[in-house]
Amino acid sequence: MTLNRRTFGALLTGAGAAALLPSATASATASAHGGRLIARDDFRHGLGKWAVELEKGGSVTASRGVLDVDVPAGATIWLKQRLTGPYVLSYTATPVSAGGVNDRVSDLNNFWNATDVRSPDDLFATVRGGALAEYDHLTTYYSGYGANYNTTTRLRRYVGESGVRPLVCDYTEPLLAPNEPNRVRIVSDGSTVQWWNNGRLVFDYTDPAPYTSGHFAFRTTWSHFRIEDFAVRRLKRRA
Repeated sequence: MTLNRRTFGALLTGAGAAALLPSATASATASAHGGRLIARDDFRHGLGKWAVELEKGGSVTASRGVLDVDVPAGATIWLKQRLTGPYVLSYTATPVSAGGVNDRVSDLNNFWNATDVRSPDDLFATVRGGALAEYDHLTTYYSGYGANYNTTTRLRRYVGESGVRPLVCDYTEPLLAPNEPNRVRIVSDGSTVQWWNNGRLVFDYTDPAPYTSGHFAFRTTWSHFRIEDFAVRRLKRRA
């Protein structure tokens, strides 16, 4: 695979990190696709599949096919079901800019394959309040797709230590655009860790000591998102 290290002004800070690739040249999982359904939510029956952690309140609802996240500060929405790879996770998220108090267009973030070292057998046995620093005790991957005051798009690999959030990739773009859908795909396939948006490979990381199971979450702060079409499928490879 040929890597363009200047694409989108990428700054690589970790061994094994790959620069942002145009979709035309991204081939790491070109032969991969989703198979058997592992998890799904059509967001028509409330928040029963999710655990919500809010820093300063706000509104998180699931109805009529939309998970609506409208919050003034940190918010993490966990899928209660623990996931084990290999899998492909997908959803569509649209940052709302319609004049609302939280319509800031910023921070489309995810945790995945997350475990809390304080309660490794039960993520939800440890109480967290939604502030970002409260997640330092996770072992997890963390993607941050920025805009507004947050002018970077980053991949981190948390190691479960307070104040330690190792940076794998750090880009100055791409960033969110107001009211434009982001069709996200996350690939967890052993040491292969990928995060795609609208058919473009944003993060492509080979982890020598991968996290292969744990919990997934939507994460944002002071923003308003509409999320749809959430599904997780077992990863299959075409012959």
